[in-house]
Formats: sequence, C-alpha cells, structure tokens
Amino acid sequence: MVSERLRTSYARERLAEFAERCRVRGLAVTPQRLAIIEALLNSTDHPRAERIFDEVRQRHPHISLATVHRTLETLCRIGEARKVTALHDSARYDGNLKPHHHVICVRCRRIRDVEISGFGRVLQQAGGLEGFEPLGWSLEVQALCQACQKKAPGARPRVTRRRAT
Repeated sequence: MVSERLRTSYARERLAEFAERCRVRGLAVTPQRLAIIEALLNSTDHPRAERIFDEVRQRHPHISLATVHRTLETLCRIGEARKVTALHDSARYDGNLKPHHHVICVRCRRIRDVEISGFGRVLQQAGGLEGFEPLGWSLEVQALCQACQKKAPGARPRVTRRRAT
C-alpha cells in the first residue's frame, strides 16, 4: 500500500503547484476549487463527490453539490484528477496521478492505492498487445479487506474475473 508519509508529501507538493497549473490552463483559481482539490488530495479512500461536498461545505457553506461535481469533472478533464469507478454505482475520484494501482474490497467498496514496481516491464514482456503501444495502465485487484474478512470469515462473494479472449 502507499504509505501515509508518501501520500501526505505528494498532496502538499501537488497543492502547492495547483494554482499555477490552473492559471496556465486559463482556469480561475477560486477558494472553492482550491478547497475541492485539497479535500481530494488529502483523502485516502477515493471519495465520491458527495463526501467531498460534505467536507468542503464546512468551510464554504454556500457551495452546491453541482459545483463540486462540475469541478471534479473539470479536474479530470484537465488531468488533475481521475475517475475510479470499478465496482461502483457512482464515480469515485483519485487525486494521485503518479502511476499506481488499486485494491478494491468487493464487499464494502473500500479502495486503496497500491504501488507495484516493475509492472510496466511485465506488461511489455507478456506480449499479446498485438500492435498496441501502451500509454498507461492501471491494475485493479478485487479483494476482501481485513474488516470484511473478520465480519464473515469463509463467506466470499463472487468476483468478476476478466479473461483474455
């Protein structure tokens, strides 16, 4: 898993540079936009827009959920965030743009970042891409978190496995 120390350092670095990247892209740097990216970067569990809204609303009581949704979509469009929607009925957002993967609890839907060094080499050596040049990748590991394992030991939900065709 990605350590808390690395995540905190990364969040501080990204937040410090965010305003300048917005200006370069012609986006206004508003207190609400800063609060939304800060909430996203400080989160460890890939929050839904509603959770970011609840957090930001404490400092900006007049912000609307629609503004949070639009801002998150804008952040995704300009490359400042990305959507993580696997196994979920609504979008979750990730402020970590460094190459990483996800482990997702199939029962409670908890998502955590995982770093797997050398995955790019494995992908290139595996072959089978037949004329495709990989530009990026993200591995999704479906699992049961410790809390869910303790709740119902031995009861494993069905997992969707994607197979090569």
